[in-house]
Amino acid sequence: MGLFDAFRRQKSGGPSAVRARLEGAMARRRLRGWNPPLENINALVASGGPRLLARSRELVVTNGYAANACEAYAANLVGDGIKPSSLIEDGELRDRVQRLWLAWTDQADADGLTDFYGLQAMIAREMFVAGECFVRIRPRRAEDGLLVPMQLQLLQSEMLPFEKTETAANGNRIRCGIEFDRIGRRVAYHFRRRHPGDSTDHGEVIPATTRVPAEDVLHIYRAIDAGQIRGLPHVAPAMVRLFLLDQYDDAELDRKKTAAMFAGFVTKNAPEETLMGEIEDEGTGIGIASLEPGTLQVLLPGEDIKFSSPADVGGGYEAFQYRTLLAISASLGLPYHLVTGDVRQANYSSLRAELVEFRRRIGQLQHGVMAHQFCRPVWQRWLETAALSGALDLPDIRAARAVHWIPPRWDWVDPLKDIQAQLLGINAGLMSRRKAVEATGYDIEEIDRENAADAARAAALGLHYSTSPGEAQGPRATPQKQADPDKGK
Repeated sequence: MGLFDAFRRQKSGGPSAVRARLEGAMARRRLRGWNPPLENINALVASGGPRLLARSRELVVTNGYAANACEAYAANLVGDGIKPSSLIEDGELRDRVQRLWLAWTDQADADGLTDFYGLQAMIAREMFVAGECFVRIRPRRAEDGLLVPMQLQLLQSEMLPFEKTETAANGNRIRCGIEFDRIGRRVAYHFRRRHPGDSTDHGEVIPATTRVPAEDVLHIYRAIDAGQIRGLPHVAPAMVRLFLLDQYDDAELDRKKTAAMFAGFVTKNAPEETLMGEIEDEGTGIGIASLEPGTLQVLLPGEDIKFSSPADVGGGYEAFQYRTLLAISASLGLPYHLVTGDVRQANYSSLRAELVEFRRRIGQLQHGVMAHQFCRPVWQRWLETAALSGALDLPDIRAARAVHWIPPRWDWVDPLKDIQAQLLGINAGLMSRRKAVEATGYDIEEIDRENAADAARAAALGLHYSTSPGEAQGPRATPQKQADPDKGK
């Protein structure tokens, strides 16, 4: 009865089952040295943020795997841009809004280096490297000649000092450079006037920071924990492995290079006698004898030659590299082939399986971070500025804010199968044409307008394009009816 009762208590969640669930909280021999501090993520960011940021930036610049992972992260997150599709019901007004937006995107960058979608790519790279990026909305004067008097200025994470934690003169709390009111709302950001690592910008500026209202600043970052106020670099979980692997690779290269410099070693009983072709190195004073093709070297009595046999890296080198890079890829949340460019062990099924999971994660960032924290606020501020400046006549600005952000299309391994699956879904009523078109990264209304224009132009020119697999491909002229010579007789 005792054994049965113990088994029943364990199955029903008795003390044994509870102990098994709380094994990580025990202080037994295996876990005795594991005593991490119970610190809030904001305290960790404030204390280690500057060093983590400096190491992350150096790693992405100097490490090939980190640099490739950064570009792959940005390319998949924003691609050629997350683009708006206005939901204004008035078709003519919607078309005017979309056209003005498209023209303004070329003027969006305050530095004049790229367009609105290029800014998205720069923000994505900053999120990988620094974990966050700040965008300052810059109102412009009418005489600046912009279609809509507004531009965007990107500010790096270093521009907001981690160490600025104090009480402001108005009683608000400043935490890591961000000013909060008494109920925890962000009211201002205290930015540095110059980058702390820019040695080309000389001179002292007093005061060192400037207060910018929160309504003029967008803070783009992925919050990992509740209450987190600053971002963490996306590359942070893989930093140590990337750094040590890079050192290991450098050591192996240097070892092989040094070993390859010596073909052999000559031992002599009489060191004062010179070997044929021997010269003395100016730096070390050690005799060096070079070899040339077809040379037969005659040794003197007492001399012996031993050829160099450098140790090989062994058969485990590539396996070790593969496993380490797999761990790095898992830490970055990126597929192995996107980090390394190695697709030797990949096939259609494996590539698709890892891409499906990866794109689920990227979809979270596209809609929860990029669209929510950057695209939507910019769209709303742009509409207000366009209406106030007279660039747009909006009867109801609240209704005009309705917009759908379309992420870039995904290029699959076998696009034919995916298009066939979409056609089956549309025909079966499982998905709409709008969703199928938006999955390609385009606006369905724009596609329909282009299709209508193409059809009208083809009809005017007497062209017919085949869409059936059984017909010959390419345009052909529509045959003209010829008059019957016997008709009417």
